[in-house]
Amino acid sequence: MLIKNQHQQLNWTKNHGLIPAIIQHAESGEVLMLGHMNKESIIKTEQTKHITFFSRSKNRLWTKGEKSGNILKLINWYSDCDQDALLIFALPHGPTCHNNTSSCFHPGIAELSFLHQLENIISSKKNISSYLPNTSYTSHLYASGVKRIAQKVGEEGLETALAAISCCNTKELINEASDLIYHLLVLLQHKSLNFNAIIKELKIRNNNNKLNQ
Repeated sequence: MLIKNQHQQLNWTKNHGLIPAIIQHAESGEVLMLGHMNKESIIKTEQTKHITFFSRSKNRLWTKGEKSGNILKLINWYSDCDQDALLIFALPHGPTCHNNTSSCFHPGIAELSFLHQLENIISSKKNISSYLPNTSYTSHLYASGVKRIAQKVGEEGLETALAAISCCNTKELINEASDLIYHLLVLLQHKSLNFNAIIKELKIRNNNNKLNQ
């Protein structure tokens, strides 16, 4: 993490006063865009927590979303081993790209990042389930209530275990595990949680195990 005023230690001479900055979604891991920063834009980003670049075409500071409202909220940032590039974790408010896509590199996305997209889809179904319960299976689940959702998680967990024991190929196990994860995501969203909460808990347990070794 860049501590206050650590930007003074960055290698500003290599790229004539500019540092390339890779912006990555803090939750999904999706790479959102690439920009350039100078000392002034880093200071403004520190102050406002809204990622600000130096625009080479406009020849001025440019805060992402200053016109569209699609800002990038700073979560954390790191410099590379040579101190001449930045990796910035951010939470976007709206599409990052001017083409109205989540990333300027669309459709390039890592497989694991789709999990975050799926959570957003599931969450949108939760919001409409109260008045349109039959528009989709997910909406129907939410309209059925938490007991039914929890029951489905239990059923799919058992079917996944049975598939692992009895199947001669992996296809059935993949299918059942997919059903299990989907229903688990529905349950978590029902309780206003997301999969990142699970990942954070696993990281804590992993760190505790390292301390106890």
